[in-house]
Amino acid sequence: MAISYSALIDRAKVPDRGALQEALKGLKFKLSVDEAYEPFGAAGYLPCTLNGEDGGLDLRFEPAEAYLSEHPELKAEAGTRDTLIGLRSGGDPREDVCALMLAAALANAFGAIVVVSKKGTLVPVEQLLSRARSQFAELE
Repeated sequence: MAISYSALIDRAKVPDRGALQEALKGLKFKLSVDEAYEPFGAAGYLPCTLNGEDGGLDLRFEPAEAYLSEHPELKAEAGTRDTLIGLRSGGDPREDVCALMLAAALANAFGAIVVVSKKGTLVPVEQLLSRARSQFAELE
């Protein structure tokens, strides 16, 4: 089952690859983001290595304004967060875990709020961390 999250974040806090890797490492996630990751430059499929095996997800950067117009109930929660990072899996369980781990890292280390993209439902960082860890454990 494909998953799709939107991480709303302040543009100035969008991490470079090094900072993102440190955040993932700090959470003890066995995920390595490909060197193709570039804030505001990477778009489309982003390869990742999950516990030594291939993984990845669809990644995109865009202004948050249009999304917040569709989900006005999130405007207060979003505050000054002006950038949307879209994280979507193709339905492969490994891709799901990659998307969850990145969403959790963005929320935990960089102050993003994460929502289920279509519904606009907020997902607390604790829930993202728990889901990422439990779904990763199911892969092994």
